[in-house]
Amino acid sequence: MLNGTRRFGAMIIAAAIVVGACSSAAATPTAAPTDAPTAAPTTAPATDTPAAGSPTVAPTSAATFKCTGGSITVAGSTALQPLVDAAAKQYVKDCPTSGAVITVNGGGSGTGLSQVSAGSVNIGDSDVTAESKLQPADAAKLVDHIVARQGWIVVTNKDVTGVTNLTTQQNIDIWTGKITNWKDVGGVDMKIVLVFRPASSGTRATFKKLVLGNATEATGGQTLTEDSNGAVTTAVTKTNGAVSVIGFAYYNDPANKPLLNGLQLDGVDATVANMASGTYKLAADGHMYSNGQPDGLTQMFLLYMLTPAVQGTLIPSLSYAPVVK
Repeated sequence: MLNGTRRFGAMIIAAAIVVGACSSAAATPTAAPTDAPTAAPTTAPATDTPAAGSPTVAPTSAATFKCTGGSITVAGSTALQPLVDAAAKQYVKDCPTSGAVITVNGGGSGTGLSQVSAGSVNIGDSDVTAESKLQPADAAKLVDHIVARQGWIVVTNKDVTGVTNLTTQQNIDIWTGKITNWKDVGGVDMKIVLVFRPASSGTRATFKKLVLGNATEATGGQTLTEDSNGAVTTAVTKTNGAVSVIGFAYYNDPANKPLLNGLQLDGVDATVANMASGTYKLAADGHMYSNGQPDGLTQMFLLYMLTPAVQGTLIPSLSYAPVVK
């Protein structure tokens, strides 16, 4: 389990990649050995289409994948980061003679979008569309590559007993400060501590839109702010009465799940199956943006995200849903 007090460090998902879960954190690149035998992943069929409800994937998906070398940096959404980390590691394994170096950082959706727009990274990961975070001119130059469907779950500290489900209205009342004690939603007599993400966070924006109906959130009082899904996860496990929202990949991690209470939303279990069917509403597409049409390793890594090696293997293993059938 992760260590730390407030401003906790990011969770390391893949041993070969050091995750940079905030904009100031460094990440160790994943590099392919140059003396290993050649091996290439299976390419997704040209007829593959996005999952129902997902926008059309960018034209890059129609190209043919091939192992390609080079060096790229990916940054942004920490909800999407476990998948991108694992895919970078697997790309290197499947393309061992390419010499590819893929560095994966976090920082949040807003940071990833700003950095790819500015040209400081090759790919910006985001839980939300570029149009929702950037000025129209900056958003217009980015190309959206949808690589997964992802879900989030409301979690509490283990000492919050008696609560297994929150309705949409109860969530609104809690996060706007109307309800401040767990006893008011059937739980123990304990103050509620809200653990927020920064305003730039895609996780926060998604929860605010889909569950809170864009209601104005509480400020001051019993609140904390943490800058990544990993830091939020640790904060909730360490803070009595805490509640927050984290990605499925973080909740289902064997190191985290025993330390958290995962809640239903409107009586619906937070599962990949319910997310994929549309029954569970706290879900959104996972976007990887390039600045214009990508080429070189940027293009090939984005294509790799749509191959069966990722869509059929990594995605279900990490609690996401595929966009390529």
